[in-house]
This record gives sequence, structure tokens and C-alpha cells, in this order.
Amino acid sequence: MTVSTGEPAHVASFYHLRDERPGHPHACAGLACFAARTDDPARWQAAQREPRLYCLGQCHRAPAAADAAGAEAPIRVRARAPVLLERILAGGATDLDAYRRLGGGRALERARALAADALIGCIEASGLRGRGGAGFPTGRKWAAVAAQAAADRVVVANADEGDAGAYSDRALIEHDPFRLIEGLSIAAHAIGAPRGYVYLRKEYPRAARVLTAAIDEAQAAGWLAGFELRLVIGQGSYVAGEETALLNSIEGRRAQARLQPPRVAERGLFGAPTLVQNVETLCAVPWIVEHGAQAYAALGFSRSRGTKLLSLNSLFCTPGVVEVEFGLPLRELVEDIGGGLRRGVLRALMVGGPLAGLLPPALLDTRLGFEEMAAVGGAVGHGGVIAFADDSAIAEIAAQVFRFGASESCARCVPCHRGTPRIAAMFEREPGGVRGDAREYAARIEALAATSLCGHGRGLAEFAMSLERHFPQELRACLA
Repeated sequence: MTVSTGEPAHVASFYHLRDERPGHPHACAGLACFAARTDDPARWQAAQREPRLYCLGQCHRAPAAADAAGAEAPIRVRARAPVLLERILAGGATDLDAYRRLGGGRALERARALAADALIGCIEASGLRGRGGAGFPTGRKWAAVAAQAAADRVVVANADEGDAGAYSDRALIEHDPFRLIEGLSIAAHAIGAPRGYVYLRKEYPRAARVLTAAIDEAQAAGWLAGFELRLVIGQGSYVAGEETALLNSIEGRRAQARLQPPRVAERGLFGAPTLVQNVETLCAVPWIVEHGAQAYAALGFSRSRGTKLLSLNSLFCTPGVVEVEFGLPLRELVEDIGGGLRRGVLRALMVGGPLAGLLPPALLDTRLGFEEMAAVGGAVGHGGVIAFADDSAIAEIAAQVFRFGASESCARCVPCHRGTPRIAAMFEREPGGVRGDAREYAARIEALAATSLCGHGRGLAEFAMSLERHFPQELRACLA
């Protein structure tokens, strides 16, 4: 069953794609397309039309357009054991019979034979952490919802893959949708949830068609065993990716972050204790249940266990979705897996989306891990990897990030809504023009960091801090 959001009149103006048909002909204005703008200047110019789209999930062939034909994203595995992509490499499975023939469903059978606390213990022991950006321990999150004294609980899959540069969730949904359904069903069993939702961004119309058919087939076959699963299509809002804003959107309200506490584990969707996990996290669950927590924990390194999907942008010689183990040096990712840049020289690398830090080539020996990336002012984030060549100045990249931030602000916090356009303007000055005021800039960044209700404003502040840390000369050239 599919339901839509944004219907009440008082919220209609909030969603910038509410009146747009799926697959509308707009070009993409996301950062991966910005990095590749000189490859197709006309398409990039077309991307400046309103409403702007900040990621179509086609970063492997940027600059992209919704109605443009093109090759599928290449899929590769560079891990000792493929946790997420093995079935896609075997051709994918978009019907239930094919999914079962390729081993799907065994984990759900095993999970249903386990007590809820044993199942949660398995996920805790695996070391799985959320793959949506925060990296919170998944088992602890499940346990918190399961512990609530409530008659009703809900599980929600966050498929609002809005971080520019990331398209791994799209690949999982379009080619292996029953894996997500199986992961959701296992999570529902663990926390005692009779119903669940998938919140999918409108910019992915093919994924919506595939997932709708898969949910209908699973329910008709009785595979869900009474678990009610619904698909909700977003109406265009980056901040809907924040879990409380996402829940508001499902409820038909503006996708604005909620004040916490109460946490969503206590009072979430329609007031019920709610588990929100991103697609990749849920898709790892069947493998863990089938192969065991120890097998999963044996992959990766340090406090980052298992594998991670990374989405490489079109400036790499070999773009696409790749499954790697944590601990991989960024240099190996860029030079070996990515094959280096197909043109120009690497100026900066963005891992984890526009709200993550911008890293210089000197930090390519950093290993991929939650704590290791944070230590250098970066992030694992959702796993989008955008290489910027030397035809993109740091000031131009910064201006595009803050333009994106301004466009996607929910308008609830003044430093974000009013401040980000002003910050963007400081980076947009013409050569020889008046430079921005350094004190004003510092004050606006401080306000973003200190007063933003959600990670949108705080993430923009963290991006600015990475510029101060790694590109001080370029930053000083913009400010006086």
C-alpha cells in the first residue's frame, strides 16, 4: 500500500516537489553534478531552474537529469565477505521467487524462531551501527524501543537518501527490494511492532515502482505474517531525512525537526514508540541473523565493524557503488577503487554528504571509520564520495554547499534560514570584489552550531569548521 504526504493545504507550500510529477525533466543541482558541471554546461545551467533538485541518485553519470537515459551504476565488492551486494551482483531479485532462490528469507525464518531479546542481543553483538550518518549502535536503538511499556510500536525505514553524492540505497531498493522488507520484518519482530513504513524520496520514481510491487507481492504471499507495511512517498524536502522531521512528514505535517525529549523511541510516529533506521542498516540485518554476529564483527576494524556502501561520483575513472570494509584508507578508495580522477587534479574530497567536512589530498591516508573520520573533521555519513578537481575552487564549493543549505532549510531556525544565504553570498563574490566581513562570518557560523535544532544547521557549521581547519588560505581570501 502506498500513501502520500503533504496533502493538507497548510503544509503544501513546504514541499518543493509536491506539484511535480515523478520523473519531471529537471536537471540536478547537487554537489556531484556541480563537481562535473564543466562536462555538460548546458545541463548544469538547466539545473538552476526552480524547483531545484539537489540529488537524483545518478551521481555516477553527472551532471544528471531526471529524464535522461544512461547506464546503471556499476556495482562492486571490495570486502572479504559481501554483506549487501552479493545478490545484486548475481543479477538482483525483484520478485519473491527469485529472492528465495538466491537465499532470501532464511534469516526471517530464523529470526521468528528466536525470542526478541536474543535477536536484539545478536544485533548488539555484531557491532552494527547506523549507516545513515550518526553511527549509533543499532542493537541499543532496538532495545530502547522494545523496552517501552506500550501496546503499539512502529518501525520506519528512512529511504530519504537526500545527501548529494549518495545513491547506494537506490541501488538496494531497485535491485534487491525484498532484502529491505526482510530487514524491516526482522526488526519488527525484535521490537514487537505490528506495522511499519518506508519513507522514500520522490526523486526515485523507479525505486517507488519496484518497492510498491515488492510490498504488494510479499503481503499477497503471506510472507509478512500479519506485519503491515506501507510505502510513503516524500514530496521534496532534504530535512525530512532527519528522523523526527520524517515522522512529521508521514503524519502529514511540515517536515520540521521536533524538540527532544521525548525521544522517538519513547514517543514517535503518531505517539507510539518508534524505531527509525536507514535502508542500508536494515539491509545488513538479514546477513547478520543468517551468518551470526561474530562473522559480521570479524569484518571492519576498531569501533567500526562490518562493511559500508560507498557511492563514487562521476569524476572518478571508475564510479559506482562499492561495498568495502571499514578500515580502508581513503587513498586506496580514491586511487585504486576509484581509479583516480578522469580529468584534472584532486583538490578536495567530500565523504558523507554536504554536511560533512571537506578534506584535502594530504589526508588521504585517513582510514574509513566513524571515529577516525571525525578526528580529521570529516564523517562517514551516508557514504557519498565526491571528488572535486582543480576546476572547482574551494570558494565555489563552499558557495554551492551554503546555497544548498539555504534552499533546503525548513525555516524553523533563524540562523539557518536567514544566515545561510548570507554566508553563501560571502563566497560568491567576484574576483576583486568586496570581501565578506570575517567577524560577521564567524558569528553566523557560531550561531548555526549553537542554536540549530537539527543536524542541518549544525552540519553546515561543521562544514565551515572543516574549511577553517584544512583550507585557511582559501577562506581568508573570501573574508576581510
